[in-house]
Amino acid sequence: QVQLVESGGGLVQAGGSLRLSCAASGRTFSSYAMGWFRQAPGKEREFVATISWSGGSTYYADSVKGRFTISRDNAKNTVYLQMNSLKPEDTAVYYCAADRRYGSSWYQANGVAYWGKGTLVTVSS
Repeated sequence: QVQLVESGGGLVQAGGSLRLSCAASGRTFSSYAMGWFRQAPGKEREFVATISWSGGSTYYADSVKGRFTISRDNAKNTVYLQMNSLKPEDTAVYYCAADRRYGSSWYQANGVAYWGKGTLVTVSS
């Protein structure tokens, strides 16, 4: 089992940047694919990005492709989400997630096993 704690959320103006971090517990971090989801008020939780166990493969939702970058540091048990060119529609609670599987199971929230509690990102226009 893995426990996840997000940090780095906050208020930013449109066009600005934020970097989210997710620290994972345990000594088997590299055996988990990692990713990020987000949930805006009144909407379902949606997939944002995922990264494979070694970091060699990534995948993004179309809505963030070219603006967000996911990365991981297995020595620090941490995954990051660099968010650039932020838009008001990026406003949401961002959740870190982990699962031993990597691939299409990540596209739906119910395909992921472990979750953090979330960090709020607010983008003002």
